[in-house]
Amino acid sequence: MVVCTPVKKGRVHMERAAVLQFMRTHSLGVQASVSTKNCPQAAVVGFVVTDGFEIVFDTVVTSRKVVNLRQNPRCAFVIGGLSARDERSVQYEGIADEPTGNELNGLKEFYFARFPDGREREHWPDLTYIRIKPGWLRYSDWNQAPPLIAQFDF
Repeated sequence: MVVCTPVKKGRVHMERAAVLQFMRTHSLGVQASVSTKNCPQAAVVGFVVTDGFEIVFDTVVTSRKVVNLRQNPRCAFVIGGLSARDERSVQYEGIADEPTGNELNGLKEFYFARFPDGREREHWPDLTYIRIKPGWLRYSDWNQAPPLIAQFDF
């Protein structure tokens, strides 16, 4: 269940479907994790978002993000905020895992619909798929005054 709570007095309610639609208009986002030495690490990744607000992307197991997420699955993600004159973004926190079996197969088909070139990478020996399950999300729209800010807890 998603609960939308206003962040400050006067902010308006934002519907879950509108936030999901905004997230899906983007294919690149910044994923952040913490290293084994407790240092921050961030990377731009291509991603998709499921109806349950799960973020899915592929990467190689030797990447810093995979090493980090395997030792500490808590991570953050930022979507949007990079287009000129469009000050909307999603800040997202969740728990990462590496799905397997039928669950993975379904997520890969969803991913390939957005990234057809992913089928070529699918057979790389060191490729893995990361899914981030949402815990907290904040949508901000600074294109309007007062700005619209909606927070969701999952």
